[in-house]
Amino acid sequence: MANDVKVSDELANKFSTEKDKNTPYVSWVTAEGLDIIPAHYIPNLRHVELKPWARREGRGVYINHEASRTSNDCYVCEIPAGKSLVPQRQLFEEMVLVLEGRGSTAVWNGEGKRITFEWKAGAMFAIPLNCWHQHFNGSGTAPARYVAVTNGPAVMNLYDDPNFVFAMDYDFKNRFAGEPDYFTAKGEQKGFLLETNFIPDAVNLPLQEAKERGAGGGHIRFNMAKGSIPSHISQFAVGTYKKGHAHGPGAHVIVLSGEGYSLMWPEGEAPTRYDWQVGTLIVPPNRWFHQHFNGGAKQARYLAFKHFSPRNAQGVPLSWISRRLGGNQIDYADESPEVRAMFADAMAKHGLEPRMDEVYQKELATLPPKAA
Repeated sequence: MANDVKVSDELANKFSTEKDKNTPYVSWVTAEGLDIIPAHYIPNLRHVELKPWARREGRGVYINHEASRTSNDCYVCEIPAGKSLVPQRQLFEEMVLVLEGRGSTAVWNGEGKRITFEWKAGAMFAIPLNCWHQHFNGSGTAPARYVAVTNGPAVMNLYDDPNFVFAMDYDFKNRFAGEPDYFTAKGEQKGFLLETNFIPDAVNLPLQEAKERGAGGGHIRFNMAKGSIPSHISQFAVGTYKKGHAHGPGAHVIVLSGEGYSLMWPEGEAPTRYDWQVGTLIVPPNRWFHQHFNGGAKQARYLAFKHFSPRNAQGVPLSWISRRLGGNQIDYADESPEVRAMFADAMAKHGLEPRMDEVYQKELATLPPKAA
């Protein structure tokens, strides 16, 4: 890992005053009375421990490892039974996935143009930039819980003034102008991109074929509320797995269905395995390779809220392009033999066998030659 590289004490001392300095963002989270879990992996977001969040009158925790603390962040929030969170507006974007419960959200701008929509577990939506919003729990007996990814760290660190970030009186009318159908379950499909601001059921949303990521499967991409936080949903069949790849920091991968595991590793080091289930969060650090495996007896699906993915001149993410062509995706033919052995063991636990032989053969027919 890069932070394990050692230099002389003389050089290190010249930077000692900058080491472990709290950023404005970290200071703000601390002032909110919340913890930051510095993890790349959370076994289940539905069970992660929360603390009282006095300002919002709910409960919450931030999950934000050091590799993404200056790009984007993630937090889990719980709305008490029969209650609502305090209204808030903010100068950063936010993507939301409902983990448990049912309820509604009201969104309005400074002119008072207001719309309300309902949601349940599995729903996904975005908060338009600097709009007032308030979440309501629709159950009087059980809490509701959601996970959100924002680009708040960069904004908080830039302005270093929470009053400015949370009290700016300005409407971005090109983002939201009170359109009555803004959060309806509609959208236009353009290639992989679905243009919409609300997904009522991310678990069962129809997907597009994505053979380029390996072993077929489905894929769909979003860019909600005209924001800059990209996201996508991927699915892969029983007995299959995705190709290993790497990209920029801040990809928050949340498992929506199925069970399996992922491997993560910085280049040149051995991979670490992370088992997952519905509700697991995996956050690959910047430029770490990672690979997702359906190790169960049902189709597996995950949602990824992201920050940045380098692309080629044609606009294709490098994580979709073979390393043999200069991209960041590992072809099956170039993966370690241990990868296939581990996957066969995982399948055997369910009395199943991998369904990858045909996939390997199809790849050979179009495999680029290895670079010199």
